[in-house]
Amino acid sequence: MTGGDILVAGLQRWGVSDMFGVPGVQLDELFDALYRNGEDIRLVHTRHEQGAAYMALGYAMVTGRPGVCAVVPGPGLLNAGAALSTAYACNARVLCLTSTVNSALIDRRQGALHEINDQDGLLRSLTKWSARASHASEIPALLDEAFRQLLTGRPRPVALEVPPDILAQTAMIAWAEKPALVTPGIDPDMIAEAAALCADAETPMIVVGSGAQDAGPEIRRLAEILQAPIVSRHMGRGVVRSDDAYALPAAAALPHWKDVDLVIGIGTRLQQLREWGYDSGLKVIRIDLDQAEMTRVAPPTIGICADAAEATALLAEALAARGIEKPLRTATFAAIRGEFREEIERDIQPQMSFLDVIREAMADDDVFVDEMTQVGYASRYGLPIYSPRTYVNSSYQGTLGYGFATALGAQVGAGARRVISVNGDGGFLYTMPELATAVLHRIPLIAIVFNDGNFGNVRRIQANKYGGRLIASNLHNPDFVALAESFGALGIRAEGPQGLREALARAKTVDGPVLIEVPSDLGKTASPWKHVHGRKVR
Repeated sequence: MTGGDILVAGLQRWGVSDMFGVPGVQLDELFDALYRNGEDIRLVHTRHEQGAAYMALGYAMVTGRPGVCAVVPGPGLLNAGAALSTAYACNARVLCLTSTVNSALIDRRQGALHEINDQDGLLRSLTKWSARASHASEIPALLDEAFRQLLTGRPRPVALEVPPDILAQTAMIAWAEKPALVTPGIDPDMIAEAAALCADAETPMIVVGSGAQDAGPEIRRLAEILQAPIVSRHMGRGVVRSDDAYALPAAAALPHWKDVDLVIGIGTRLQQLREWGYDSGLKVIRIDLDQAEMTRVAPPTIGICADAAEATALLAEALAARGIEKPLRTATFAAIRGEFREEIERDIQPQMSFLDVIREAMADDDVFVDEMTQVGYASRYGLPIYSPRTYVNSSYQGTLGYGFATALGAQVGAGARRVISVNGDGGFLYTMPELATAVLHRIPLIAIVFNDGNFGNVRRIQANKYGGRLIASNLHNPDFVALAESFGALGIRAEGPQGLREALARAKTVDGPVLIEVPSDLGKTASPWKHVHGRKVR
């Protein structure tokens, strides 16, 4: 087999059904192998490498499975870099396949096509694991290791470089037995200690992150036993339904942090310790697959390195065996949710009216992809989420312009479910050419562009913090409806929340991409930031 054939066979071996990429001379052998052997892999070719990598990110975040992208080395890999850094922040299973210059020219600095210095060093800084094949016969073991890294431990992107001459090289190969996908063993003594700490707590709080997305039922049972709220921010949204009796958005929970005597962080960086403060009166239990994460902010009272669902289930069982009975607190949680909802419905307008319309148009398992825009910021606490992996956010990376292309990959992964992408006029134009990809591959994404003619957040800061000295924040935009139609997509202009409601109803009947432009006035848009950033309260 050629190196390209081996890569395709390896992707099939690991159940890859979709991939995203941009062809180029250093990947010719891989793309030819896909043509000859990859009939069961859907290849979505994009207009730009950042689009391919963002689509792999969206696919991974919605499915929980590896999202695969293929990009040429040098400038192609650099174009994909923002998406890889975002995947790293989001703990997303992204496999980046790339190439190099020919093997004999690596690190020779002779100016070969697409050569950059220390490309493998660049990849190491963006990924959990990366490697380079020096012979076609090495590819099976390296690809197996790539998937082992993707599917065990803390999920993060990985990369494999295969030089073009190695992709063309032929070799006799045999696949070894698939590597075991094991999770850390759980120390029963630590579970017992954690249960004792929980039993003594009077006002516990559970905080969840992306590592808890597959542990919702176990966390819900633990919350009921402890009478503890389940608090999520950004990456933990959807672990339990937003309308669950124990669910609280982080912004609503913040004022009550000072009263918490035990926090249980499950699959989360637990940034509340840094942002909201901590003292000797707060006990901390952490459940996380990443041992290094345990002490990154502050040493926990008890740190359990384990799968979220497994450890949480054992902790709930240990507490149930104790027969503890906690006073019912669901009425308190309902009051906190209700008061917070009333506040944001009153103060965060028109964003909340738009979000209400969007939620109304979505099924429980439809997917929402946010962006660095005013409605996107408000969605972090204002949009109810009802299913795991249905809220896509760029985490701490805050990647302006990631949303549209990421949402296209999310739609490929979501299948029959619909994906709604919200964008600002600034961020949307970062990956706007992928409209062509959406039309070519009939990806039925609904993309909304809120058009206020500005980098809105930049302009707000300049107006409020710098005395109105506005610079480089105003934008010149196309006619977005005409732009969509020029690509062959449906374009709709929607005025206000009612106009958006009507546009979404029409968009859901279309078997293809739809772009909805919503004219906006930044001067009449409330700042969403009161509820986005944390602040110390203890």
